[in-house]
Amino acid sequence: MEMFLSIDQASRCTTCAIRHRSICDALSATEILSLNRIARSRVVPAGQMILGEGQARSVFANIVSGVVKLTKTLDDGRQHIIGLLFASDFLGRAYRAENPYFAEAATDVELCVFPTAGFERLLAEHPGLEHRLFQYTLTELDACQEWMLLLARKKAEERVASFLLMIAKRVPNMECSRVERRDEVHFVLPLSRAEISDCLGLTIETVSRQITRLKTRGVIELVNYREILIPDLARLQEAAYDAPAKVPSPKARRSVPAED
Repeated sequence: MEMFLSIDQASRCTTCAIRHRSICDALSATEILSLNRIARSRVVPAGQMILGEGQARSVFANIVSGVVKLTKTLDDGRQHIIGLLFASDFLGRAYRAENPYFAEAATDVELCVFPTAGFERLLAEHPGLEHRLFQYTLTELDACQEWMLLLARKKAEERVASFLLMIAKRVPNMECSRVERRDEVHFVLPLSRAEISDCLGLTIETVSRQITRLKTRGVIELVNYREILIPDLARLQEAAYDAPAKVPSPKARRSVPAED
């Protein structure tokens, strides 16, 4: 059941774990107070829709904790996962009449919610906030281009390793992380293997096979079906072909099959 929390928002902002990683980082203390006047906290349980594709916009939000799954619907009714949002990410599209995607809580999610009219008014009044939102949008665009490269050029093992690397890099912003050593990363997958296969354009069987292969090579350890331990992040980067020194010259590059 979804809940709205009534709390002292101003005092909460002073201790907010994501304040200096979110768009709020662009605001002064006085400007934060202006944002406080329209903000409220919202808790959404896993599996519940937050925004509907094509619906009129109603809110924007900072993600305080948890993971949000973004999906688009094809003309024939099929849905495809187009992205994940993590703590400190911004949910919503300013200056658009409708939501461009479905947004669903992949895990239990806490949001800091802003009504559209009030938030867009603050964007007009505070250029620093608008600039920070523009920077965030450009970062999203860069991530989309990286994802296009992943889907077009990477082999199955590299795709799965890249997905795990993406989660691992966001783990410091997720409450589920716990490490024994500095080079270890520990997290619970926010998606099922069927959902991961949807993200990566692979079959469920291929995803499971590549996870097993990464485990056999010692790149990852499986605590249970969805809980992953990365003993050495550098090895995962290498498996994802994310290490610049390992990238071959253009002459050595060639097309690779989508699945292995």
